[in-house]
Amino acid sequence: MKQLVVDASVAVKWFVPEIHHEAAGKILKSKWELLAPDIIWAEVGNSLWKKKRRDEISAQEAVGILKDFKRFPIQTYGSKLLLDSAWYLAQEFGVSVYDGMYLALAISRDCSLVTADRKFFDLFQKESIAFRFLWVEDAK
Repeated sequence: MKQLVVDASVAVKWFVPEIHHEAAGKILKSKWELLAPDIIWAEVGNSLWKKKRRDEISAQEAVGILKDFKRFPIQTYGSKLLLDSAWYLAQEFGVSVYDGMYLALAISRDCSLVTADRKFFDLFQKESIAFRFLWVEDAK
């Protein structure tokens, strides 16, 4: 089974009907083995907290989503093991260490990273590691 690193921008769209929601859902129905650094739990939680603060979802909806999300088949990897590589990528490309974690995992597992974060995706399109990135709408 092919592996795919999924970032929090995609994972949130599994639950919240916003742009790219349908494309993100197709990833779940595919035959990918989904991977993520363990920070995905906190990042999804934080995204839901922001949506609740903006009154896009209720607190009850957020709690329900978090409960469901914890049951999703995502194999997570410890951020401690990815930290050195993530730091290097952050310094080299000007991304956050958080984003570097997802990319470091994709590199270490020799697979692609799917994102719905246009700024993150676009930043790497002229770089030698652009082949590691997959835009959410192109993931099949």
